[in-house]
Amino acid sequence: MKILCIADQIDPLVYSPAIKTRFRDVDMVLSAGDLPLDYLDFTASSLNCPLFFVFGNHQLEEYQTCRNMTKSSPLLFRERNPAVMAHVGSSVRREGGLIIAGLGGSRRYNRGNNQYTEGGMLLEIWKLFPRLLFNRIFRGRWLDILLTHAAPRGIHDKPDPCHLGFKCFLWFMRAFKPRYLIHGHIHLYDLSDIRTTRYNSTMVINAYSQYLINMEQGETSEK
Repeated sequence: MKILCIADQIDPLVYSPAIKTRFRDVDMVLSAGDLPLDYLDFTASSLNCPLFFVFGNHQLEEYQTCRNMTKSSPLLFRERNPAVMAHVGSSVRREGGLIIAGLGGSRRYNRGNNQYTEGGMLLEIWKLFPRLLFNRIFRGRWLDILLTHAAPRGIHDKPDPCHLGFKCFLWFMRAFKPRYLIHGHIHLYDLSDIRTTRYNSTMVINAYSQYLINMEQGETSEK
């Protein structure tokens, strides 16, 4: 399975008529936040594949709209793109044999929407636990992918209050052993910047702009 990961920046290679050719073999799209819903809609519709997303700490008007709309439609964001776009913030989904959990938002830095203290994010993790436990018992594993906006503490994060990572993500990886943790929020301006780091059994990937995962080969590559 090939997964296109996107976050934070509208990439001209994605937002282009050539998307159907360049990414024709993509099976799923994961958005790690701070991208307009229209961009997600274009990507999912063009590739005709499932797209799962979390919100970041921007596009807060869209975030609030989504929260209100998904109260009556919690599984799929049907109001915009039937059957292909799903918000996975603070929830667990299963698609194409993969178990995906989502945790949106960033560290609290100005008391805005979708910002969390360390304890607040830990509470969001515990909300996932019943479904994760179900997967562990009946499917033999907790999950495959954790999709977040913020980075884990000490992995790809920055020292300023906004971009500091969550310590509880480190604990999550040790406890639940996802194959991948895919995050956004940390912009990359230098091609030499590190965007993939292994932590125990988890590969942590910064999805800034776009990044491609080939799960069968256990490889990642930029297009």
